[in-house]
Amino acid sequence: CAFSCVIWRRRRGSVPAAPGVTALQGASWALLLSAEGQVRDPLPTAEGKRGCLLRRRRLDYVNHARRLAEDDWAGVESEDEEEEEEKDANEEEMDVDVPRKLPKRYANQLMLSEWLVDVPSDLEQEWVVVVCPIGKRALVVASKGSTAAYTKSGFCVNRFPSLLPGGNRHNLLNDKVYSILDCIYNEAKQTYYILDVMCWRGHPVYDCQSDFRFFWLLSKIQEEEGLGEKSRINPFKFVGLQNFPCTSESLCKVLAMDYPFEVDGLLFYHKQTHYTPGSTPLVGWLRPYMVPDILGLTVPATLLTAKPDYAGHQLQQIMEHKKNKKLAAGKSHLSNKEAAKNGCYELEHLSTPQPANSPEGQDEAVSQMEN
Repeated sequence: CAFSCVIWRRRRGSVPAAPGVTALQGASWALLLSAEGQVRDPLPTAEGKRGCLLRRRRLDYVNHARRLAEDDWAGVESEDEEEEEEKDANEEEMDVDVPRKLPKRYANQLMLSEWLVDVPSDLEQEWVVVVCPIGKRALVVASKGSTAAYTKSGFCVNRFPSLLPGGNRHNLLNDKVYSILDCIYNEAKQTYYILDVMCWRGHPVYDCQSDFRFFWLLSKIQEEEGLGEKSRINPFKFVGLQNFPCTSESLCKVLAMDYPFEVDGLLFYHKQTHYTPGSTPLVGWLRPYMVPDILGLTVPATLLTAKPDYAGHQLQQIMEHKKNKKLAAGKSHLSNKEAAKNGCYELEHLSTPQPANSPEGQDEAVSQMEN
């Protein structure tokens, strides 16, 4: 998979991104295979050291995917216990009795977006857009002949068989076959819409670029017969979401299309983004009606682009939230927590058309996409 990712990047003419590292040219792509089949660097240079660092980082991704798939946290637990003991010692000094929390290993595993308020200058060239249905974000792990769905906060909400690799006893070839997906679950359609892939059939792709992951995911989905249909061994459909270019012409077509689901919003991905859990500015989120105002495009008048009554208020809340986050970053006396509270309008509630304290608004908030 790592080799496939490199070949993809070379064909695309792109360069793998790494924080604080310059692009490599020519021979830096060359990795030598020894007689034993092991990968080693051609020369012990700075480039060779970087290659070693990248392979070590990849090993971390491999181990992380394996832990999620096998629910095996040996070694990690000892580190957590040491931290917990240190906290307990501090609490004893303060004479505070705090109940010990169970570790939530599956929490904060999804890559989350930020509002695309500051439009990147390379949006048309280096970004793609995915149209998202209304639903709940879910971490889906298919392993050991079973499939589990977790909320973004780490709670297992369902366990069932599926035709995902490793997802049921009938297609389980060995324990190394497992898959980890970022999905949106739509309860009305009993469907998991696959947004992104972190691991497929035991091959982690955390460190591959978004455009490769999307291409690879759609090709793999097509190979799995029956994955998009409900059956006894696949009680929920798994459907891939298509991505589109971010040119003006493409976005106008996207907003004019009909979809087999109720649209919640648009996710914008930078093509070279690796899959990193947590919020990132390299993934942006907009409601469809915001496209003309935020991106400055003239779009066709459709149901998607029609502005709701709460549009002005929602945009104002977004701007305030962004402003408070910047203030928190620039002023030491204002913490991030305080800024989030002052501009508090979490993303899963930003799609809510009713006031949050009304019964209608609460019902709507539950049904809207957790992003």
